[in-house]
Formats: sequence, structure tokens, C-alpha cells
Amino acid sequence: MATDTVDQEMVRMTPGLGGMVVSAVGYRIAGVREGLHRGLPSPYLTLIFSLDGPVTAGLTPEQARGPDAFRTDIVVGGLRQAPAYVAQPERESGVQLAVHPLAARALFGMPAAELTGHAVAEGTEVLGRAGAEVHERLREQDRWEERFATLTDFLRRQVARAPDTPGVRDEVAEAWAWLARHHGAGTLQGLAAHVALSERRLTTLFRAETGLTPKQAARLMRFDRAKAQVVAAVSAHDRPDLARVAADCGYYDHSHLVRDFRQYTGVNPTAWLAEECRNIQAGGHRYGSEWDT
Repeated sequence: MATDTVDQEMVRMTPGLGGMVVSAVGYRIAGVREGLHRGLPSPYLTLIFSLDGPVTAGLTPEQARGPDAFRTDIVVGGLRQAPAYVAQPERESGVQLAVHPLAARALFGMPAAELTGHAVAEGTEVLGRAGAEVHERLREQDRWEERFATLTDFLRRQVARAPDTPGVRDEVAEAWAWLARHHGAGTLQGLAAHVALSERRLTTLFRAETGLTPKQAARLMRFDRAKAQVVAAVSAHDRPDLARVAADCGYYDHSHLVRDFRQYTGVNPTAWLAEECRNIQAGGHRYGSEWDT
């Protein structure tokens, strides 16, 4: 039976894969009240190896609670424009990675666009038998260092097996890097000029690779930065100044920030913070992808 005493452990690994993996976190949580967690959109792909039974999720709260929920021990999540809903059991543990979307070809054998729109992709369908085998090894191991070493070895083997996979076009890679440097600010016209493509051609190529248009990716990066500033304030036990956050992150005004929060979280910033305050202060929402951490 769930209690008010939450036992939570989070261990971070520093990935050594040339920026392909943005963060890797081992998590173990027990004693939470069963409910739904909002898995927020992020500029990164999500890869989770669950060690305590399948992750149960849906595109709506009703789906996540119902018979049509997605259930899998290995989660591969694409770029999204709305929250997913994840059933949070009393006890859960696993390893969660935030994967750069332009690394999808090397690590998953497909462009990130093929994962777009799915709340959860069945990991064994993406990673094959090798993914299932590494999942079993992770479950057998009992130290985070061993698990991180196992995962790093697995991901390096994935990269080594993909030398003949078509690479990401230089223009798309530079467009993503430009957007990231500008934290989602700037215009499509300026971005297209930077990579020497027409706006229409850039949008077509960018969407074919990532599943998002450059404008959608820019909005997602801007929201991610704003959320990070809000989380940093709450972690420091300060009250977030949403007007300042909006101005700092390139929103027109406070209302513009609130509209994006509603799209990406399903609620306004105040309601989201009320839900997540305890999780944030315990160390969640700091590592680039927001499914369970």
C-alpha cells in the first residue's frame, strides 16, 4: 500500500557517445501514490529500460488507464507536441536516456521522424533481439555502474553496426544546431538563409528527418528552456517569475508562455507546478526527458 513516505534514488551517468545521448539516469522510486504522470514533450527522444514491469502509457489519461494503453518494458519515444500520460505505480525502477534526435539513425536504425506521433514505441521492435538481451542483463545486475557500462557497450555496438546507414543531411544537422544555439529563437527566413536552402525545401528535409518542422522544433526548444528555468527556481525553493522567464526565453509576453505551457503540459504553469513541485524538489525534471524522472 502506498504511503506518504517516498523512497527515491536517481543516479546520473555522463554519456560518452559524442553527444548522441544527452543524459542517462538510473531511477528507483517506491512509496508513491499510484496515479498518472505527465510525460512532457522534449527536444530529445526517450529511451527507457524498465526494470520493474512494463511502462503503461497513453496519449490521453483515459487511454493510459484503459485496456488500450501502451505497455512495454522498453520504451522508445519520439518527438511530440503534446504530453503523454504514464501510469505511475507504487514502485518503479529503470534507466532512462535522452537521445539526440539526429542520433536516431545510428542508434535505432531509422530517422527520428519514424517515431513521431507515438506515445510509446515497442522497444524490441526498434532495437530487435539485441535490445531484449540488454534489457535482461540490466534486470540481472544490481549496481548502477554495471548497468551504465552495459548500456554504453550496447549503444556503441549499435553505432558500430550502422556504418552503411544513410547519414543526416548536413543542412538538417546544421539547422538543428543553429536552432539549439539560439534556444529556439530566430526566424525561419534567417535559418533557411544560414543553411542556403529555401524555406520550403528546408522544412521538407527537416520534417522528413525529425518529424517536426523547424518552427515546431524551435517552439519545443524554447519551451524546454523556459521549463528548465522554472524547475531551477523551484529546486532552489524560489517562486518562479514567469514574466521574467517569458522575456528571457523569447516569448512575446507572459500569456504567450502560458499558451505554450498549456499545449505541452495540458495545464497552465501554476497547475503543473502544483502537480510536480514535490517531484522537482526531489530531483526530477533535470535530465532532458520527462517520463519518469
